[in-house]
Amino acid sequence: MEINKIYKGDCNEIMQNEIDKESISLIFADPPYNLSGSSLNLKNNKTGGAFYKVNEDWDTFDDKEYLDFTKKWIKSAISTLKSNGSLYISCTQHNIGEILIVGKELGLKLNNILIWYKVNAMPNITKRTFTHSTEFVCWFVKGKNWVFNYETVKKINPNKTKTGADKQMRDFLDFITLPIVQGKERLRGDNGRALHPTQKPERLLELIIQASSNKGDIILDPFFGTGTTGVVAQRLQRKWIGIEINEKYIEMSKKRIKKEK
Repeated sequence: MEINKIYKGDCNEIMQNEIDKESISLIFADPPYNLSGSSLNLKNNKTGGAFYKVNEDWDTFDDKEYLDFTKKWIKSAISTLKSNGSLYISCTQHNIGEILIVGKELGLKLNNILIWYKVNAMPNITKRTFTHSTEFVCWFVKGKNWVFNYETVKKINPNKTKTGADKQMRDFLDFITLPIVQGKERLRGDNGRALHPTQKPERLLELIIQASSNKGDIILDPFFGTGTTGVVAQRLQRKWIGIEINEKYIEMSKKRIKKEK
């Protein structure tokens, strides 16, 4: 097993054959959400930059295919986790049901569901539903004695007590208030569009990695995408492993990580 490396290929095959069993302290996974199949183009939107609905081949499954896919990759991920390891899975209302069912079925303990409120979420075009302005991160643990750096997390919290002291985070809805990635942090292709439709904010990964790992631990991301997990893990003095099947994302991740170094 090699660390600080992006493995190219199917995440199940690589987790089963290349990653040492029970070697990983923390996994952050941003799997396909299964919400593709139609397009929406708001390139002239004024509230938060251009919006494009996720519509990718790798994000299209029927219901049974998606449940089978979810079971397969989570089972593979569990085998790589240490006995007290943590698994964080990013999701929306489109796929949180499958993730919760599979996690319970495979014996994981659900500690929290973090809520990310997107301050510049896609506007409500249809006017037939409430605005979709949140995503979720399910935090599962494999066994007992999991890592949770409580005092560190208190220091990360921008909300302080009346005396200015560090404050316990009681409501993650108030805490994880972050925009969809825009500006310099957003990776873009030659056409100016976002290179990856679901690039996650670095601040979200900073919270997760500092909360549930220690310096020197190995962080695994089985859907590496634009490499945010690797960039932040490296910055926080953790080791990392990425798995990605898309060559375009791999090349951009390598450039991004090299720039961070």
